[in-house]
Amino acid sequence: MPRTGRAGAGCAPVAAMSERLGIAGSGAIACGLARTAAAARDASEVLLWARSDASAERAEAAVDGAARVVTDLGGLRDRTIVVEAIAEEQQAKGELLRTLHEVLDEPALLGTTTSSLSVTALGEASGRPERFAGLHVFNPVEKMKLVELVFAKAATEDTRRRAADLCAALGKEGVEVPDRAGFVVNRLLFPYLFESVRMLEREDLEPEAVDTCMKLGAGHPMGPLAVLDYVGLDVALAIGESIGAEIPDTLRANVEAGRLGKKSGAGFYDY
Repeated sequence: MPRTGRAGAGCAPVAAMSERLGIAGSGAIACGLARTAAAARDASEVLLWARSDASAERAEAAVDGAARVVTDLGGLRDRTIVVEAIAEEQQAKGELLRTLHEVLDEPALLGTTTSSLSVTALGEASGRPERFAGLHVFNPVEKMKLVELVFAKAATEDTRRRAADLCAALGKEGVEVPDRAGFVVNRLLFPYLFESVRMLEREDLEPEAVDTCMKLGAGHPMGPLAVLDYVGLDVALAIGESIGAEIPDTLRANVEAGRLGKKSGAGFYDY
C-alpha cells in the first residue's frame, strides 16, 4: 500500500516559498533538498516520493521530519514544482519525468538535479520542455550555496523566473549556465580530481599527502581524493564519461571492486 508518510517540525524559515514543492527521489541529494526546503516553509508542505517502502523508511530517517514521505507518485499531484533527484541515468530519469508529466497539472514546473546529463534531452523526455529546468544542487545541499540553473531553448520566461525564485527561497544562489555536459563546475572540477588519482599512480604518494597539500596550499576545504570518495567513485566515473574526460585506471578498478567511496565504506580511504 502507498505510504502517506509523516510530518515533523520544520526549521526556521529562510525566505517565503510560494510554490508547493515535491521531490522525486530518496537519496542523499533528494533528502538534502527536502531538509533545505523545510527551512523555507512548514515541513508538512514538502513532499518527498520514494520508490519503495524500504526506500521510504530510509528517507524518513534521513529527513527527520523535514518532509512527508510518500510512495505513490499520485501524492505529488497538487505540487506546483516537482524536482526529480534519482540516479544519474538518462533512461531512468526520462521515464520518471514522463510519468510525472502525466500526473501533474499543466502549469506545474518539472526540474531535475542532474549533474551532467543534457537538460534539453531530459526536458523533451518529460513532455513539457517549456516548463522544465535543470537545478544542479551540490552535496551537502544544506551547506552549498550554488545552484547551477540550466534551461533548454524551449523554456519560457515564466519557467526561468520560477526556477530562480525557488533557488532564492531555498537560500541558494542560482547561476544560469549553458546546457553542456558537466555544466561549469563539474566540467572544470573533474579533470582536476582525476589528475589527483593519476598523481597517485605515477608518484610514491599517499592520498593523505595529496589532500593535505591541496587543503593547506590551495585553501580547499577538502582534498581531491576525499572529494571523490564523498561524491562516490561510481558517480564520478559516470560524470567523467559524460564530459569526455580521461578516466584513471585506478578509479575504474575501485568501482569494479565495489570500492565506491564513503557510501560503501571504502574508496581511496577506508571509512
